[in-house]
Formats: sequence, C-alpha cells, structure tokens
Amino acid sequence: MKSVFTLVGALAFGLGVTGAAQAQDPVKIALIHGMSGSALEAFSKQSQTGFELGIEYATGGTNEINGHPVEIIHKDTQFKPDMARAALEEAYGDDEVLLAVGATSSGVTLSMLPIAEEYEKILIVEPAVADGLTGEDSNRYIFKTSRNSSMDMQAQALALAPDEDLYVATLAEDYAFGRDGITAFKSALDGTGATVVTEEYIPQGTTDFTASAERMFNALKDHEGRKVIMIYVAGGGDPMGKIQAMQPERYGIEISTGGHILPVLPTYKRVPGMEGAIYYYYEAPQNEVNDWLVDTHMERFETPPDFFTAGGMSAALAVVKALETAEEWDTETLIETMEGMSWETPKGTMTFRPEDHQALQSMYHFKIRVDEDVDWAIPELVREIKPEEMEIPIGREN
Repeated sequence: MKSVFTLVGALAFGLGVTGAAQAQDPVKIALIHGMSGSALEAFSKQSQTGFELGIEYATGGTNEINGHPVEIIHKDTQFKPDMARAALEEAYGDDEVLLAVGATSSGVTLSMLPIAEEYEKILIVEPAVADGLTGEDSNRYIFKTSRNSSMDMQAQALALAPDEDLYVATLAEDYAFGRDGITAFKSALDGTGATVVTEEYIPQGTTDFTASAERMFNALKDHEGRKVIMIYVAGGGDPMGKIQAMQPERYGIEISTGGHILPVLPTYKRVPGMEGAIYYYYEAPQNEVNDWLVDTHMERFETPPDFFTAGGMSAALAVVKALETAEEWDTETLIETMEGMSWETPKGTMTFRPEDHQALQSMYHFKIRVDEDVDWAIPELVREIKPEEMEIPIGREN
C-alpha cells in the first residue's frame, strides 16, 4: 500500500546541506491519492508531481524545512473509501506523519474527514473539489487548497453572463462532486433571471449520453431565448463531444462546460468560441511562481504543467509556509498559524478562510481558440475572476 520517497539525496548534498541538518528528524508528510483503479488517477499523478515540485521551490532546492528533511510517504487509496480511511489511519498512527494531503475523489475524501478528527491531525484536501469537504461533515482539522464546487459554478455563471433570457439544462455525475456542483450552479444563478429547466445525473463512468441528451433537448427546445446545456463531469466518456455530435444546434442549443486537463482539451476543438471557466491553464496566471513551474515542468517533462500540478504545488507551498511560520509543530499551533494564512501559488495569492479553512483563490474566464499548430484547444484568457467577485458560501464555523 505504501512507498516512501524522501526528498533528500543528490540535490541536497550538491547544495551543501550540512551534516547537522541531515541529522535532524525528518518532517513526515503523507500524500494519499488514488493511484490505481480509476480514470481519475491522472489527476493524482499530477497532484503528486506538483507537490514535490512545490517542496523543491519553497525550500530553494534544499528540500528541508527549518533544518528538517522532508519525507513524503505515498499511499494509494485505489479510489475506495475503506482503503482511504485505512491509509490515513496508517499514516497518522504507524508512520507518525505530521500531516497528510489528499485525496482525489470527493466521495473518497469525504470518508477520510473523521479520521483526521479522531487522530487530531491536519488533512489538507487536494485536489478533491466538493463543497461538502469543508461543510457540515467536515471538522477543524481539515484545510482545503483545492478550489470548490461553488468556485467552479460561480465562475461558470459569470462566464455565461446570465439574464432572464437564459435557459439551462445541466448534466453532472451522480456523486458528491456532481451534486454539489449543480447545487452551487443554481445558487450562482439565483437572482439573475436565468432558469434551470432540468437536471440530469449520470453514474460515474457513463459513456452513452443519448437518453440524457434527448431529455435535455426536449426540456430546452421550445423556450425563447438563449438555451445552454451546462456539463459538469470530471471523468471520461466525452459527454461534450457525444452530445455535440447529436447536433443540439438544431434547436438553437449551445454547450458550455468548464476547462479540463490537457489530454482532454483536444476534444474542445469541436466547440470553437465556447466560453466557460477554468481552474488553471498554464498560460493564464502571470506571476513568478507560475513562471518557475512552467519552465521547470517543460524542462523536465517536455510538457506544460496541468490543472492538478498547479494544485499540488499550491498545497506544498501552504505546508512550507505554515511550518516555517509556526513557532511549534503541534497541531493546535499549526491550525492557529494556517487560519487566515495567505501564501503565493502558481495561481497567485491564496488565503485560508478562517471560518471553514477553504482556500480562496482566482478562477479564469476563457474562450476556446483553435490553433492548428497546437494539439489541444486553447482556453484563451478573457479575464481573471478574483475571489472577491465570487460569493462562496461558508461551509461551517470552526
């Protein structure tokens, strides 16, 4: 179930880390993600790569915090709640990690929240998205660097410029991510005059969207005004492409969806001009941290950093900032240090909201541009949507 990757070694020795510093006890951090058993494992791999790069960047290449080498312990949830709970218990108990970071699936991550409370140790949620992760079922030991469903949907609603002439049908996966997302989307539209005419929920792993699409077409086609199918699906199956192939334009219906990882963006070439909101695209943020991430990732992997690479790096930068700032490394001092803490990330400044420990952050309004010399469709930046433009509900009071 576990393997250990210690971020010390040739790089640290080459930078002249002293023997005294190496003799310090390591600071142990568990990365708990699904690495097998789901199409979402690509998200996990990006997140872990980003976390390792973030530790390197934040420590200036020494991979030490206050003289303590960073030891990362990897654990695989296999995208199963029982495995995730066992992995986190093992990390807190047997491995004696200071804190943990994970996981990938929102449903799996929800099952981990009580373990953090039981062991009274911090769990930083990255990259799972659902609002409920900082909601009523959460607890004071949970901090969340990933964006949440409300950010996705507030930004998506702003990108759609809703008014009384907008009619929307929604398509989402039937689990915490999808349900929370559509709830947040409807909340974002509240008061704009726009109308959600129907909601379709599909099982994870769905590949045939014919029945759902026909129901959405029928619900939309007779309305006067702008008609949109809004897709909020994290997994595969290519719902956008398959629904587009059914020619929704026959009824004056357009498709809108949020951005996605680079391997999926080639499918967006079928919808040039489509507007939506994205969490991260490597060309959107303009700051020193993102410049380093893009340059380093291109140099080492010959590809740009993706969605969850930036997220993993943001989590690592939060960890280092907290540990460098806290007077002691006990849980209570770390919680006090992290509540309200701001730090720099590839997306710019993030801040842990004291009330529920959600990291407030920017999103990006994009418009799809097709360039035949680029393998994927380009989510070209329209504008940055700042945190203060989004009314993100407080999930719980700590």
